[in-house]
Amino acid sequence: MTINPRSQSRRYAALALYQWRLTGEDPMEIKRHLLDDPEWLDAVAGSLNGAEDDDAPPDAKERFNFNMELLDQLLTGVPIHVTEIDTELDRVLDRPISQVDPVELAILRLGAFEILFSDSIPDRVAINEAVELTKLLGAHEGHKYVNGVLDKVARAHAVTSGRPV
Repeated sequence: MTINPRSQSRRYAALALYQWRLTGEDPMEIKRHLLDDPEWLDAVAGSLNGAEDDDAPPDAKERFNFNMELLDQLLTGVPIHVTEIDTELDRVLDRPISQVDPVELAILRLGAFEILFSDSIPDRVAINEAVELTKLLGAHEGHKYVNGVLDKVARAHAVTSGRPV
């Protein structure tokens, strides 16, 4: 199955931002590790593509089939704007942000960043991409939570920015 390069970028960004939250390591350093360690990248790509342990690792073309510009934008933008993103998330979450599953929080931050700071990406696309990521990486039924939270962020942002939802 071929994955859209922009979707693959979001997958790698979600993984890197999850690692950033757990380790505090610079997301761009995590990206360098991702690109410099083919075995690690094969394992990540396999897990992100739903491959089983017995499956052959993806070839280099599939492994590196992502949009570097978007990956860089996400890995620099989310950390720069994390305070603003978390403020917006706090307004719509039903629990403290510290109690949100770490994988889902990484995905929520990605989606919220695209909604709040990426005018070239329609809100519905940002939400759909986050939902698909959560189906792949998050907890069972977590995609419904992510969808609801990001929909509220998009609606609130539309009101304050004058953009249609």
